[in-house]
Amino acid sequence: MSEFSGMEELLQDFILESCDLLSDVDNKLVELEKQPNNTALLNDIFRGFHTIKGGAGFLNVKAMVTLCHRTENLFDKLRNGELTLNSRVMDVIMDATGVVRDMFGPLSQRQQPVSADPALLAALDEALAGSAASDAAPAAAPVATAPVVAAATTAPATASGAEPNWATLMQVIVPAAAVAAAPASTATPVATQPALAPIPAQVPAAVSGEVLPAAAPAKTPAKAAPAKTNAPVSSSQQENTIRIDTNRLDMVLNLSGEIGLTKNRLTTLRTEILQGHSDPNTLRSLDEAVSQLDLLVSDLQNAVMKTRMQPIGRLFQKYPRLARDLARQLNKEVELIIVGEETELDKTMIEDLNDPLVHLVRNAVDHGIELPEERIAAGKPAKAEVHLTAEQVGDHILIEIQDDGKGMNADVLRRKAIEKGLIDVETANALDEKQCLQLIFLPGFSTKDQISSVSGRGVGMDVVRTNIQKLNGRIDITSVPGEGTRISISLPLTLAILPVLVVRACNQAFAVPLAMVREIIPIDPNVIQEVSNKPTIVVRDEILPLKSLSHLLGWEPTDKPAFGVLMQSAAHSFILAIDSFVGRDDVVIKPLQNIRPKGVAGATLSGDGSVVLVLDMEDLMNNKDVTPAALRTPEYYPG
Repeated sequence: MSEFSGMEELLQDFILESCDLLSDVDNKLVELEKQPNNTALLNDIFRGFHTIKGGAGFLNVKAMVTLCHRTENLFDKLRNGELTLNSRVMDVIMDATGVVRDMFGPLSQRQQPVSADPALLAALDEALAGSAASDAAPAAAPVATAPVVAAATTAPATASGAEPNWATLMQVIVPAAAVAAAPASTATPVATQPALAPIPAQVPAAVSGEVLPAAAPAKTPAKAAPAKTNAPVSSSQQENTIRIDTNRLDMVLNLSGEIGLTKNRLTTLRTEILQGHSDPNTLRSLDEAVSQLDLLVSDLQNAVMKTRMQPIGRLFQKYPRLARDLARQLNKEVELIIVGEETELDKTMIEDLNDPLVHLVRNAVDHGIELPEERIAAGKPAKAEVHLTAEQVGDHILIEIQDDGKGMNADVLRRKAIEKGLIDVETANALDEKQCLQLIFLPGFSTKDQISSVSGRGVGMDVVRTNIQKLNGRIDITSVPGEGTRISISLPLTLAILPVLVVRACNQAFAVPLAMVREIIPIDPNVIQEVSNKPTIVVRDEILPLKSLSHLLGWEPTDKPAFGVLMQSAAHSFILAIDSFVGRDDVVIKPLQNIRPKGVAGATLSGDGSVVLVLDMEDLMNNKDVTPAALRTPEYYPG
C-alpha cells in the first residue's frame, strides 16, 4: 500500500501547485542573478520555497524537507544580508532547485523520492558557512540521485478543475509540522526507493529529458550514468489537467441553457407541423428557431474552445533557466527576453511545442550567439539577446525566436550539406538563399564538426520541423550574416477545429488544410511545361511542380483536372491538380479506428451527411510524381 494512502488528493494538489511555484522560483533566480541586491525578489523566492517545504513536511516527504530546509536557510541568510550572492552560491542554489524538481517524479507515482546526494547537501552547508564566498574556489558539482520517473505535472487536478488552495491550507496547518519534520543536523533520511540512473543536478527545468552538464568543474561519482541528450518527451510526462477561468465555464453553462430552451421551442413547432396545425407563422417561427439554434451552437463551440486555451507563458517560463544554464556552460553571456506571455493557445499544442522550442532556444544560444570576445571584436555588446515572442495574427499564432548573433551563411550551409552527402552538387547549386536556409531541417544536418553534449548530431532541427508539421504549422527562417537569425513558427489557434478547403477528385470529396492553401488557379494543359522530366507550371515567374490528386491517391482519374490549388508546406510549394472544389469549411477531425490509410489524417462529415476524408499532404507527397507525358495523353483525360 502507498505511504500516501488517504492523502492522494492532497498529494496531487501539492505536486501541481509546487511545480508552478518552483518554475516561478527558477525564473526569479535568473532575474536575481542580474539584480543580486533586489530584496523583493529574494523575499518572493524565499516565500515560494518555504511553501514547497511546508507542503513536503505535511506529507512527510523527508528527503525533500531535508534539501528544502538547507536551501531555505541559504535564502534566509541572503535576504538578511548575512551572505553575499555570487556565482558559486547561485550554482549551488540552482543545483538544489533542480533536484527538488526531480523529486516530484517519484511523488507523482505515489513513491517517496530518494535522498539528495550528500555532495549537494555538503555544498549547501559550505555555502551557509560562507565557504562559497569566493568565485575562484571551484566546488564539486553535486550529482542528483533522485530518479526521474515522470514529470511532476502528470498529476491530475481536483475533480472540480478549480485552482488548488494548497498554499492557503498550508498557512494554517503546516508550520508546526514543517518545523517538526525539518532535521536539525546534516544527516539525510534513509531512501525508501532504489535509485535509478543518476543524472547531473544541473538539469534545467525546461529541458524535459535533455540533460546539460554542470557549468562548473564537476566531480562525478563513478556510479553516475552518462547523460542522455535529445531525449523526446514521453506522453506520460505531459499534463493531463487544465485550469479554466470560472467565467468561461459560466458562459458554457449559460449557452447550454439557451440551447435547451431553443430545443424545446423546436420540439413544439415540430409537433404542430406533424399534427397539421401549422400556418405561415409556424414556418416563420421554425426558421427563426433554427437560426437561433445555429447561432447558439456556434457560440457554444467557441466557448468550449476557449476552455482549452491556455496562456503560452506557462510554457515560456521554463526557458530563462534553460538559456541561463546553457550560456554558463558555453561561457557565453545571453539574456532571454520573453514577449507575449499572455497569448493563448490550445493546451495540447502548448505541450507539443515544448520539444521544438527547447531545440530552438538551445540552438540560438549554442549556434547563433558568439563568445563575448568575438562579439566585442565585431562591435557588439558582450551580452547577447535572444527574443522569444508570441502574438495572435488573425486565426493563427505567430511564435518567433530571434537572436543578434552571427547569423547563417547560405554558402556554408550548402557546402556542409554536400560534405555530409545530404544533397548532390547539382541540387545544391540550384538552391537560392532561402532554400539553403531550409537545409538545416534535413535529418543528419549539422554545422558542428564535433559532437558535444549540446549539439552536433543533426537531429534537433529535424525534430522541430516534424513536430511543427504535425501541428499543421509552418516554420520559416530569415538570417543575415553578422546580424542574427529569426525563426518564425505559424500555428493554428486550435487543432480541435480545422479550417479546410473541400475539393473533389474522382467524384469524391476530400479536405485539405486551409493553412497550406495559397490560392486556386485554372489549369490549361497547354501551359504545362517539363522541367527535369517533371510537370510544372509557371505562376508569376515562380516554377511550381504539378501533382495530380488522383495520382497521389493511386486512383484512375475520371475527369480532366480543371483547377490547381497552390499549396505551401514547410518543405516546398506545389500545385495540386483537382477536378473541382466545393469551398471552405471548418471541420472536426475524427480518427479512423484500426486503420491508417496512406495520406489520410482523419475523416469528417459534410453538411449533407457524407464522409469527407481529411488528407495529410506531406504523407501523400511521398508518392511518385506523375510524368508530363502522362498528363498530356488522351488516356489521362478520359472523355
